[in-house]
Formats: sequence, C-alpha cells, structure tokens
Amino acid sequence: MQVYFLGTGTSQGIPVIGITHPVCQSNDLKDKRLRVSVWVTWDDNSIVIDCGPDFRQQMLTSGCPKLDALFFTHEHADHTAGLDDIRPFFFQQKRNIPVYAHQRVLDNLKKRFDYIFEEENKYPGAPSVEIFEVKNNESFIIGQTEIVPIEVDHANLQVFGYRIKDFAYLTDVKSIEDIEIHKLKGVKVLVVNALREASHHSHFSLQEALDFVHLVQPERAYLTHISHMLGFHEEVQQRLPENVFLAYDNLKITI
Repeated sequence: MQVYFLGTGTSQGIPVIGITHPVCQSNDLKDKRLRVSVWVTWDDNSIVIDCGPDFRQQMLTSGCPKLDALFFTHEHADHTAGLDDIRPFFFQQKRNIPVYAHQRVLDNLKKRFDYIFEEENKYPGAPSVEIFEVKNNESFIIGQTEIVPIEVDHANLQVFGYRIKDFAYLTDVKSIEDIEIHKLKGVKVLVVNALREASHHSHFSLQEALDFVHLVQPERAYLTHISHMLGFHEEVQQRLPENVFLAYDNLKITI
C-alpha cells in the first residue's frame, strides 16, 4: 500500500492570503500546504479521501492516473469544494465515480453540486457519480478489501475517518469515543490532525494529537491538517517523538 499526501494544510492552506506570518513567508517547500487530502493505492485500487478546492492541482502534481472511489470525511468546503474536477476521470473511465459519505454529507453535496447528482435533463459536460452511504459500525468493500469507518467528533459535527488494512486516516478530530479507538488497534500507520500548539474548539492541538498517538500505539504516526501557527516544519519535527512525523505535501509512504 502507498499513501500520497496530496495536501496537509488547514482550511486556508499555507501561505494564507494576505498574511505576513513568518511561516507563510518560508521558502521551505514543506511549509507550503494545500488543503488536506490523501491518495491511497493498494493492489489495483486507487482512492482519494476528500476532494478540496486544490483537487485539480493535486491530481496534476501527483500524476494520479485513475479514481476508483472518492471517500468524504465531512462536508466542509476544504474537503469537498473540488468535486467538479472529477470530470476528467469520469470522461476517461467512462463510468460513474463511486462516492462514499455519510448521508448528511451526500445531502449537502446534492444541494451544492445538484448538476452532478441529477439524473434527468443532465448537462452532458457534467460528471456522474454512484453514491454509497457510509454508516458507523458498517464496513464496506473496495476491491477485496474491508474499509472500516471510524466516527469522530469535530466539535459538534460528526466526521468519518477510515481504516484500510494497517492504515488509518483521521482528520478534523476533536474527540473520539473509546469504542471507535478500539477499531484502530493494531494499525501500523496512523494519520491524524494537529492544527497548532494552542487549544482549538474543533481540532486536536499538537499535544492532544500526540496523546492520541500514544493511546493508539501505531508503529508510525503522521500529523496533518496543519496551520501556519504550528510553526516551521523542520523546527516542529525536531521536537516530535521518533515515530511521529509532520506530513507534508507530496510525501509518499509505503505500508
């Protein structure tokens, strides 16, 4: 299995428009972060988790050749706004693109991207999708692989993370129940959000993320959904435990 970090930034990305914070002025490419997303491949499967406003650029940079399925964690714009840019995959693959999400998220997408989901009088240039509702405690299959949804809380909003074999991807986490943590036991690689040093009402802080990693005990952990307020990549990395890494855009890891 290979995981490609398409984007590792928070909702505004880094640099932030109009901000002169030192991290936003950094020349280190690891300090430049598009909106958060990952591309996961295993066997002959190619899936993307979240499709934000940088999706087109991410697909061109990564060279992703096909899209077998698109998973959504939740409906916020930094995770969904790029949905229209699945069009090239739809045209080339000549089949509907499978979309997996909570029913609430599917309903939200149907309002915002009605021309994609409508079936009658459909505009011929629009992509088409095949929708699959994701429910907590109900795994589903991609290829021959079981996908396990992990339910977390993003302040007052339900969000899904996903476990694929020995890999788990969680973003926009502020709290998680013990029963959901149990679903993560034995993962080799855990990805989780770490917004900044200071506490935040809807995201793990750095220390909260590190405490969570210690609880799950993966072999390796990667931190994502990072804001400029966390600090310079290289400086933060030096302070982390030896098995915890700051993810960065275009990082590729093998599991």
